[in-house]
Order: sequence, then C-alpha cells, then structure tokens
Amino acid sequence: MKNLKMFIICLWVVFAAFGMRATKLWAGGEFKLPAVKDIEDNKKFYDDPRPWYTSDAFNYKKILPPDVYSELTYDVETMKKLWAEIVGFKAPDVVNKTAPEIKPGVYSCKDKEQYPGLKMLMTEYHYNRFKPGAPPFAGNFPEMKIVPTRQYYNALSIAEATKNNTGKTMLNDKTGIIEEETYMNGYPFPMPEGKFKANQIYYNWLKRYWGWDSKYGLMDARGFSGSLREDFVAIADFWKLKLKGRVMDPPGWFDKRAQLQGESDGYSFRYYSPRDLFGNVIGYVKYLNPDKFDQAMLYVATLRRVRLMSATDVQDSVGGADAIYLDDDVCTQKLSTKVFPSKMELIAERELLLPNNHDGSAYVTSPAKGVEYHNLEWERRPVYVLKMTILDKNFVYGHRIIYIDRETFFLRLVENYDRKGRLYRTNELVLTFVPEMGMATWGDSFSQDHLDFHTSIAHNFIVPVPWLSRDKVSLEYLYKTGK
Repeated sequence: MKNLKMFIICLWVVFAAFGMRATKLWAGGEFKLPAVKDIEDNKKFYDDPRPWYTSDAFNYKKILPPDVYSELTYDVETMKKLWAEIVGFKAPDVVNKTAPEIKPGVYSCKDKEQYPGLKMLMTEYHYNRFKPGAPPFAGNFPEMKIVPTRQYYNALSIAEATKNNTGKTMLNDKTGIIEEETYMNGYPFPMPEGKFKANQIYYNWLKRYWGWDSKYGLMDARGFSGSLREDFVAIADFWKLKLKGRVMDPPGWFDKRAQLQGESDGYSFRYYSPRDLFGNVIGYVKYLNPDKFDQAMLYVATLRRVRLMSATDVQDSVGGADAIYLDDDVCTQKLSTKVFPSKMELIAERELLLPNNHDGSAYVTSPAKGVEYHNLEWERRPVYVLKMTILDKNFVYGHRIIYIDRETFFLRLVENYDRKGRLYRTNELVLTFVPEMGMATWGDSFSQDHLDFHTSIAHNFIVPVPWLSRDKVSLEYLYKTGK
C-alpha cells in the first residue's frame, strides 16, 4: 500500500522544462501543459499574425482534463446577468458619451487631425504611440481598429462569492487600510463609494482574479534599446498560488499555514533566458499584514545560493526589463502606513480606448520594420483613474497614475513618475478574455522606460492548475529547480 501511494504521488509531479511540455495525470488520463517551445511553434515573435491562443497547444478545452474544463466553465448569459447586477451596469450602456463621432472602424495615425475626438478618448501615453514605428520606443501602432464595446464579467464562482460577501469587508475608519478579518473572497467592493472610494477600487485590484486562483504561465519577451535594437531575450515560466480569497477548492484560505502566517499569495518565476539569468528563480510569499514586508527570494544560479532580498532590492529592475519587482502584474504595491506608505486619490472617471488581443493575432514587426504593433482591437471602456502618491521619499517612484476598468476592476495601465515628476516607467497588460470561463488573463505585456529609452514586450499565456500545491512556490523549489 505504501509503494502504491508513493507511485501515485510520483505520477502527480509536474515537469516544466524548456523545450518540452509539463505532463500531468488527472482523473485517469494524461495531458500536457504547454511550454515555451509551444509558443515558438505557434507564434513567432516577429511578423506573425497567427491567432495562437486558438491553436491546439493553447486551447483550454484541449489542454485541460475534461472534468477540470467542465468545472471552470459556466453559462455565459448567466454570468453576464449576475455580474451586471453586482456592479450595477453593463459597459456598452455607459460608454459612447465622449466623442460619439468616433465610430467602430479602422483609423490611421494620419487621421489624427481629421478626428480630434481620438485624442479625447486616449491616454496621452497611448496617443503618443499612435504613429509609425520609429526610435526611441518600440511598440508604436500606425493604425487602430476600434470595435464595439463588449460586456465583460467574472466567472460565476467569483460573482457568487462577491455577491455573498458584499458589504462585509471593512476599511479602517482612519487609515483606509483593509481589515483583513472581515474579508473572505470575491471582490470586496463591487460598488465603490465613500471617502475611501479610491482605496476600495484599488483593493478590488489587490484581491484580483486575473487568471484563476492557481495558475501556470509562460513568458516569451524581448527588449529593445532606443535605436530599436533587440538587446535581450527573456524566456520564463511561472507558478502562482492564491493563499487567501480563493474561490477554487479550497475556498477562502488555502491551508492552516496561510491563515496562521497571514499569507496572501505564493509565486515562483524561473528563467531560461537570457544566458546570464539562466537557472535563476524568483520566489515570493506575500503577506496580508500591511506593515510587514513581503518575503522575496532569488536563487542565483552562478552562486548556487538563495538570496533573501531586502526592501531596497524590490525596487530594482527585474531581469533587465523595464519594471521593478513591485511592478509584478503591473502594480501590486500594497497600501500601508509603514511599508512604502502612500495616499490614494480618485482623480477621474473617464471613457478611454484600450487595447485587447483576445485570440492572440496581435503581433509586432521586426526591428527592421520599426517594431510596430498590429492587429490590436481597441474598445471604449469606462475607467477609474487613481493617483497613488508614495510618501516614502526614498522610494524609486514619486507617484503612480493607475487606470482600472470600472466593470471588471482589471488594472490595464500604470504610469510611474519619478521623484522629480518625470514620467519614468509605464506598464500595461493587453486584455485577453475567455468568455466561457468568465476570465481575463494576461495577453501581451508592455513596458517602457521613458528616461533610458527602453521597451520590453512579452507574449504570455496563463492556464489554470487547480491541483497546484505549495511545492511549486516554496524555498525548496528555488534551489531544486535552479541550475
């Protein structure tokens, strides 16, 4: 019996390695998680308009076991109806108020003067990129395809948890910091209001369900200098495990340890490229206590040692990219009065055009062609605009401008300014949505350093892994997986 138990445990191990797929046994049948090589086989980084999310290697229905896929899919109309009830509106009903003359269709950057309403509907950052590809930044787009606004919604399990817990989550009357003992799961503030409305909106993001509770992901990224020369290739895979606020089984807390130690998330990120980072693994345990620094660790392959990172280290750029460690998921800096204290303000509610890439057909051209973005679909979205002023004078940023979708609470874009008020870094996620699951995930991610004239662009894919345990987000994983 003991040998049989050991045999079953061994079969449940996931092997995720560059150039091969991770294999898993589930309900008596074998299936394979995609690997970075599958991205290469289905989507070349340059000049490739193939809709790679619909390929067999990345089709959720084909890569997930049937019982898992069935458990994570719901009736679309039921999800739409319930989510509209929870947030109080549908996005298509509240847009088209700004510059109504801008209709769905294709617009060229040459149309800017002819259609001044385009500027009203775009952030300055996006408007400045609406032009042909040229130095010093990669990722300009010479045309825009505007499509009708869609209603987005969350998975039925998330919506039901949100509805069941509406009105239960509390903020401290003086600080606006969340009282964690009052929060169970779901989005804590589906209809933000009151003097701490900005905090409520941001907490909806911090408690986000951006790609399931337990997930495995792939990243294929490129970096570009101010001359549009490709200067690095970053290839990685990662695991994320939500430890509190879960809607997957187990709901709420993941385990007793998470509850006793006040853990919110576990995270590991393994590099295969660039060469000098090969075998490096980043590990995180994030804490709910607003006054407690998160535990950040890095396995340094060249030293064969695990390094515990300090508070200063988490402000360093990640692997040569245009983001710091606290820019994970574009912005995960928690609200605190002691750990990088900040002040949140709601400065606007706007209607903005934002880009989507639902089937993966968006692509970038090669450096010789200007590293232009093509095939993005732009939608009018109702958006909250927040300002996070960082009160710690030693922090790398002076303030952040944060754009959060009002219907879904998905954070789409962050503009980070330095202590002198100059635009320093921008980070955004291009929305990819899975209708039958009611789930938004990372599509392409896009970062720019506006002081060093550098751009990072990544193709990403996320898949739910409900069986994920702590072994993939542990200290042991760092030194056993690192090379």
